[in-house]
Amino acid sequence: MTSTECRIFAMAFAAMLILGGCGSGKGDPASEAPPPAPVQHEQDLNFIQVDHPEQFPVGAVVVHAATSQLVVTGTVNPDIARTVPVISLASGRVVDIRSRLGDTVKKGQLLMRVQSADVSGAFSDYRKALADEILANAQLARTKDLYAHGAFSMNDLQVAQDAEDKAKVDVETSAEHLRLLGNDPDHPSGIVDIFAPVSGVITDQEVTNAAGVQGLSSANPFTISDLSSVWVVCDVYENDLPGVRLGETADIRLNPYPDQVLKGTISNIGAILDPSIRTGKVRIEVRNPGFMRPGMFVTVTFHGLKKEVHAAVPTSAILHLHDRDWVYTPSENNKFRRLEVVSGETLPNQMQEVVSGLQPGQKVVTNALALQNTVDNE
Repeated sequence: MTSTECRIFAMAFAAMLILGGCGSGKGDPASEAPPPAPVQHEQDLNFIQVDHPEQFPVGAVVVHAATSQLVVTGTVNPDIARTVPVISLASGRVVDIRSRLGDTVKKGQLLMRVQSADVSGAFSDYRKALADEILANAQLARTKDLYAHGAFSMNDLQVAQDAEDKAKVDVETSAEHLRLLGNDPDHPSGIVDIFAPVSGVITDQEVTNAAGVQGLSSANPFTISDLSSVWVVCDVYENDLPGVRLGETADIRLNPYPDQVLKGTISNIGAILDPSIRTGKVRIEVRNPGFMRPGMFVTVTFHGLKKEVHAAVPTSAILHLHDRDWVYTPSENNKFRRLEVVSGETLPNQMQEVVSGLQPGQKVVTNALALQNTVDNE
């Protein structure tokens, strides 16, 4: 074989290899695509299926006639009529504080001590008045003696008696001033003691040790509130105000104690609305059982005069789960459906009011907890 034939054969062989490689790279596009992802339908958790549904008795939802209700939120506030400021008649520097913010105090209990220069001035006035009274008394005695011997006239005697009477008034006034400052005229001191005027809880404190106080100033050292009776103040929208009436009773539930229902009396409905949110302030007076504190959030329920039809079920038919209330209703193919409801008042004969979520005549499982436990144990 010549060299020319060898080159032709090699070129033909290379062309065959190139054509074969290109052919093997082309394949079916369907075979090269990724496999389809399996589609799984999520199970509805509100439906459960049991083998023997007859084990769970069902009952009919009955009708319950109730008055209309309005539920709003509010806060606990001290009764202003039972809030008393603690004042100091003397100006000076605080040298001792015996009570603090939040303390419960009794009437007459020592709250703080103030070192005051006012006492020194008041005691000086008292001593001067006392000296003037002694002098006036001596002059009156001498005038009486001279008048008896005809040396003084009646006018001189009257002038001496008037000076003595005025001197006594000055002594009594200066002595009373010392007592108002918390001092004994016979044993004066530069320290003024401030006592609690009433019993209650200290709800405000404006002084600390070594602070200065001004007599009869607008900034009171302490504020004491009698919390045996408090106010609940809530906002009611203007469209709901016709359902709120003075003197009626409202139900109050505190967020920390949701199971305890307190009764309060509506004592005031604000005459002026908030222009931004269109609400009026409603004030409710309630007796404090001991755990109501100013600033607590509450839920207030007002009961209207209009009658409404609600549903009622046995108490055992309601399941409290994840801070919600549920019931089970029978469905097809041995299934039960879980429905969310809003519970209302607890009724007699172990019945529970349902405000929304159910209609009278529907069927519910009378023991929802037993059905739930059966599902959880499977």
